Amino acid sequence: MIRYGVIAVATALASMGSALAQSALERGTYLMASIVACGNCHTPQTPNGPAPGMELAGGTRFDEGFGTAFVPNITPDVETGIGKWTDAQITAAIRDGKRPDGTIIGPPMPIALYRGMSDEDVTAIIAYLRSVKPVANKVAKSAYKMPLPRTYGPPVTTVASVSKAEKVAYGAYLAGPAGHCIECHSTPGPNGTPDFVGKTGAGGLSFNGPWAPASRRTSRRTALARGVTRTSSGRSRPACGRMASISSRRWRLPTTRTSRRTISMPSLSTCEP
Repeated sequence: MIRYGVIAVATALASMGSALAQSALERGTYLMASIVACGNCHTPQTPNGPAPGMELAGGTRFDEGFGTAFVPNITPDVETGIGKWTDAQITAAIRDGKRPDGTIIGPPMPIALYRGMSDEDVTAIIAYLRSVKPVANKVAKSAYKMPLPRTYGPPVTTVASVSKAEKVAYGAYLAGPAGHCIECHSTPGPNGTPDFVGKTGAGGLSFNGPWAPASRRTSRRTALARGVTRTSSGRSRPACGRMASISSRRWRLPTTRTSRRTISMPSLSTCEP
């Protein structure tokens, strides 16, 4: 009887664990709404926030030193999006920077960091992308002033998940491969790419764009509240410094009171809680 009782308890616990475990779509929804936030670039923005009905439909333009980049449509639309791409092809685009036709994806896509994204999270993101409404939106091709690399390295085969119990390692994963915070917040080296060896998180990278600061009549507390990150529990936490202004879900496009300007990314060591 004791043996059967132990088996019954073990079975019940296993069932509870399975019920509590996130599905790929649930994990993908969490990632896309928080740290990964592909919509920060891939969703068109208006002066009032994300364009309604255009989630991940692309079209945002970046005019930087590397040239002019147009963010692609990554909705499941079969003609103008990635609806015809297989899971393996989407994975290759994210981690290897290569499209199904063999062409290389250029900046600002942070391929060098995405190469370290875990298999679990790539699968979760793909599940989310498959769930998004298809949007027909043909986007112009990017025009680069520099040659793109022939490859970002050998094809990534498998990347293990980082345990959440290892707080420093998991934090590094979130700030690196998942959220690519260090892509923008690290000081550029001599070749213009982020110096992840000696200047990780040291700030100094400049962006040109329609970044409008919070109104002078708006308190710092309110301004920070306009650019927030969310914890895994769903609670809001203020973003640091300029993140309140340039978090793309809260981008402010030029109006009669704002104009294009250059901003310099702050050092992460100076962020206030």
